[in-house]
Amino acid sequence: MWLLNVTEKIVGECPAHDEINRVQGTLLPHRWRNMVVQKFWLSLTLFLLAACDAPKLPSPFHASDVTARFEQATFQLTDQHGQTRTLADFQGKVVVVFFGYTHCPDVCPTTLADFAQVMRLLNKDADKVQVLFVTLDPERDKPDMLAKYVSQFNRTFLALYGNELATAQAAKSFNVTYQKQPTSSGYSLDHSDGSFLIDPKGRVRLLAPYAQPSTLMVEDIRLLLAGV
Repeated sequence: MWLLNVTEKIVGECPAHDEINRVQGTLLPHRWRNMVVQKFWLSLTLFLLAACDAPKLPSPFHASDVTARFEQATFQLTDQHGQTRTLADFQGKVVVVFFGYTHCPDVCPTTLADFAQVMRLLNKDADKVQVLFVTLDPERDKPDMLAKYVSQFNRTFLALYGNELATAQAAKSFNVTYQKQPTSSGYSLDHSDGSFLIDPKGRVRLLAPYAQPSTLMVEDIRLLLAGV
């Protein structure tokens, strides 16, 4: 009823409301206007409820679709061979990006081992995929150490590094957080543990959780390769 009152107030204050309501030279009776307004709000309410209840199609992917969140994500870093790399360098392939560090005791080696299994399961399609390991610890992760580290899992994996500023910019671009934690032997890093999947057009599409089964990531990668 309050919506009706507000509407009546607006209509009543409109200088041209008599002309709007005039039908064939006769003013529309007040009770008829009430009926029109009530039917309008009823129709609008039913429309909105129907829209809210409209079923959403399930995503074909196992990982979370983050396309709209990372449209501007990028980086400019250096790989273990000394070559400057940007995300645009890998267009035409599905790219899997993970942020970590070589002194990581569990999450990082587990994730890279999972990626190695993914590449084996992809078989010939593995040539269409590039795994990137981005270090969050440039202070300790030097190029030779990074090269040895990623090659233990798969020789095609690339390790990327930059100075502190470039590292921070790349992490921020992907909304990756990391924080040093003092230990008896120096420090460790707390960091985000998701993996990003980028389609052949260079768009960040998916965010896979830590320890997602390799078979599920393989299915997502094949969908991206198919242009889904």
